[in-house]
Amino acid sequence: MDSLLTVRNLKKSYGKKKPFIAVDSISFDLKQGEILGLLGSNGSGKTTTIQMLLGTLGMTSGEIRYFGKDFSLHRSEIMQNVSFASTYTSLPYILTISENLHCFGKLYGVTDIEKKTTPLLERFGIYEKRHSTVASLSAGQVTRLMLVKAFFTDPKIVLLDEPTASLDPDVSLDVCKFLLEQREKTGLSILFTSHKMEEVAELCDRTIFLKNGKIIANDLPENLAKSVSSYLLRLTIVDGMKRTMALADKLKISYTCEHRSIEFSLDEKQIPSFLNGLMKAEVSYASIQIKEPSLETYFLKIAERAP
Repeated sequence: MDSLLTVRNLKKSYGKKKPFIAVDSISFDLKQGEILGLLGSNGSGKTTTIQMLLGTLGMTSGEIRYFGKDFSLHRSEIMQNVSFASTYTSLPYILTISENLHCFGKLYGVTDIEKKTTPLLERFGIYEKRHSTVASLSAGQVTRLMLVKAFFTDPKIVLLDEPTASLDPDVSLDVCKFLLEQREKTGLSILFTSHKMEEVAELCDRTIFLKNGKIIANDLPENLAKSVSSYLLRLTIVDGMKRTMALADKLKISYTCEHRSIEFSLDEKQIPSFLNGLMKAEVSYASIQIKEPSLETYFLKIAERAP
């Protein structure tokens, strides 16, 4: 696949005497038709990276190329094919949905604005609100409006910063379904940030993890999940909680307790022998749950590591 976006040694620092490095010489590609997850804890550099990719924040050094062209030299031309949506930004509050979309459409040279926006407004359930001001909308409705704004211009690349953060689970699921449909229909490429790991694992073809401004992982979601050996074993203890904890301590298995429930983090190979040990200790439990490593497990593991 050809890369529509190429980032090389991108860096952003603040200050001169003791500079704070927000983004530390990162490099990556976004390929044709790819949904790429850009993940990391708060302060990892995700939003700063997207701001530089939009040109709303200048980079300290590095190179950004869209469609093979230098972004610093061809920004206006490039941005005709790049759009953006975020939970953390909005449109002018005093204008209606329709007025905002018409203004934005004119900037992109869209001639059939109503024809382009109506199906999207209907899809996201805000068509009846098209004559309402943005100020009168809920946070979720504003988020959906930003998605309409991002897609009605037929972009080739869409940058999405936490697009489902303020949405109910059912609406978030529909948004993810919509993104997959759009990729299938038009072949567009999407750079996607989110804190919802299950959503990322389902949606993204590949994921990049940022920590302290550096890329620490770049792989398929399933590969990153498999790199974490810890399984989660959850038991609801009926009798023998102290004996259960004693066995875990003896085997050096970490655990957390909440009332009668206890959750262990352990290697897959340890599970049979641990359960056998509980049986020998005459521990009785009402329920058992075993959870395989997930992208969320990986995220939590790297977040715990020292810088």
